[in-house]
Amino acid sequence: MTDPAHPFGDALRARSRAHLAAFERRAVAADGRRPAAVAVVLVPDEAGRACFLLTRRASGLRTHARQWALPGGRVDPGESVERAALRELEEEVGLARAPASVLGLLDDYPTRSGFVITPVVVWGGDDVELRPNAEEVAGVYRVPLADLDRPDVPRLVTIPESDRPVIQVPILSSLVHAPTAAVIYQLREVVVHGRPTRVAHFEQPVWAW
Repeated sequence: MTDPAHPFGDALRARSRAHLAAFERRAVAADGRRPAAVAVVLVPDEAGRACFLLTRRASGLRTHARQWALPGGRVDPGESVERAALRELEEEVGLARAPASVLGLLDDYPTRSGFVITPVVVWGGDDVELRPNAEEVAGVYRVPLADLDRPDVPRLVTIPESDRPVIQVPILSSLVHAPTAAVIYQLREVVVHGRPTRVAHFEQPVWAW
């Protein structure tokens, strides 16, 4: 049964594109940090509900192993953030999409580990066949957008190491932390609901520093 609040289809694509076009996104200067891009991909599930793709990183990776993540990685020299996000999307989960599938960009998020992440919102379309790269991805999941509208999203936690709140998103019977949690929350606010909510001030957990 299709979710009446967030069905997948042309109306969602048009609304998402319009919300992103109206959003005055904030870019962050690299200032010695490395540019990175992540793909925030909108796809349907078997019930026709609008979802986004979330991966679990492989256990053998040198950094951030087993963590929840959006498909993405470093931006190569001379490469646009849009192209980097689409390249990483194909490399990680086997989903090839054309540049025209990009709906827009969310705010840059500077990380404690020395990156500036640009989230690229991508229309995955109806014909989605996922082939995760086992060297990088332990699993890929379709998370309904409706799951982000629950009253416990997001969770904000205080820590003694920072005066900024740590953001968490409880989904898939687990907790997703920043930076991924910050991007997912802004997906809900900007893309789904058209609210110009900022997220760069949200903190990451200390183990991600």
